[in-house]
Amino acid sequence: MSLARDLFTLACLLTGAGFFLAGTLGLLRFPDSLSRLHALTKADNVGLALIVLGLLSQAGSVLDGAKMLAVWALVQIASGTVAQLLAQVAHGESRGAETGSTAPERGGTPT
Repeated sequence: MSLARDLFTLACLLTGAGFFLAGTLGLLRFPDSLSRLHALTKADNVGLALIVLGLLSQAGSVLDGAKMLAVWALVQIASGTVAQLLAQVAHGESRGAETGSTAPERGGTPT
């Protein structure tokens, strides 16, 4: 039984690392920032999920497993938030290039 669990862990870890590698290649190869961001966030989320799944099978206690799941959940929330903010900035810069503007419009009066 331990051999099967170890092989499952190894398969999950290697597959998760493969997703991280694929996301990195997407970051380096795709032409614009939005497609790079899309490739990176999707691959990182799946890669981390597979790594956590593999490590859960080796967890010594329920508390250890809960900690790993909590870290995974926090990373999911943070990566979604950061990806949204980066996409807004990238979209604003691409719109500025089309209109000739160099800075995104901000509310308020200039000082």
